[in-house]
Amino acid sequence: MFDLVVILSKQLFVAPLGFFNKSLFEIFGLFLNVLIALEILENITAYLRKHVVQVELVIVTSLIAVARKIIILDLKKIEGIEIIGLAIAILALSISYWLIRRSNAKNSN
Repeated sequence: MFDLVVILSKQLFVAPLGFFNKSLFEIFGLFLNVLIALEILENITAYLRKHVVQVELVIVTSLIAVARKIIILDLKKIEGIEIIGLAIAILALSISYWLIRRSNAKNSN
């Protein structure tokens, strides 16, 4: 969180105009890091309280992590096989999330 505040303040108050757009992906990546850390903290807290791993929460955290990877991805430095791997990861996590939500909806009815 501190890193995010430092980078935002540097970009807003120190950097020349127009430079903010170039580092917007970096700032958004840092914001997603904070969000992922909060999700992991929530996973740990839920496990310590209930002694049950909440799979839906783990899958959502994984989706956020993969989304962060895609957002900060530098297409000039990455090969096609890595993009295919990320696509497969997104597909697998999305299907898993859909199945978990569907089973939770059936169990609650």
